[in-house]
Amino acid sequence: RDDRGQGLVLLGSRGEAADRQNVPSSVCCHVGRLSSVQGRRSASGNVSAIGQVSAIGKVSVISDCVFCDIAAGLVPAHVVLDDPDVIAFLDARPLFKGHVLVAPRAHVPALPDLPAAAVGPYFLRVQRISAVMPAALDSQGTFVAINNVVSQSVAHLHCHIVPRTKGDGLRGFFWPRLRYESDAEASQYAERLRSALAAAGPAGPAAS
Repeated sequence: RDDRGQGLVLLGSRGEAADRQNVPSSVCCHVGRLSSVQGRRSASGNVSAIGQVSAIGKVSVISDCVFCDIAAGLVPAHVVLDDPDVIAFLDARPLFKGHVLVAPRAHVPALPDLPAAAVGPYFLRVQRISAVMPAALDSQGTFVAINNVVSQSVAHLHCHIVPRTKGDGLRGFFWPRLRYESDAEASQYAERLRSALAAAGPAGPAAS
């Protein structure tokens, strides 16, 4: 934290590694960056589990896992999918705007720890989001990836789903991160993805 109580920022070059981002003040106990949590909050004092990011001032994190706290509604995020098995939300420092992280609600450190019975349901959600993303965000395809331990910034399984377009400039594994211009812009991206998921239905486009 700085002397104004603002969140810490881990500085890096424009070609920083894909898993290096901001650490908000509410989760400064975490080593490394936080994918997805927005630092700005409204004065309402409420946390919205789905839709808007709302401000609750200083969040009292009750666990040592920020993704568990997002799933519990204690830390705000721009959520695009929220069901009994999975929480999916925007990465606050995306490779491209609309970059989503998909995490199981239950705390699972990495993919090898995911119970066999949960593998299918988890990747069905990954598939659903990947399927609707191109049309929702005017991209040509998606990049889907999971880090296990190495380059895994938060020790809670999460899958990156990134909108891709030919010639977008991503090469190798050291990519520049972007920022949303405002919470309102991030909310618009989240709403486009939520609407596409709702239109596709629970089974997703692949079932049609």
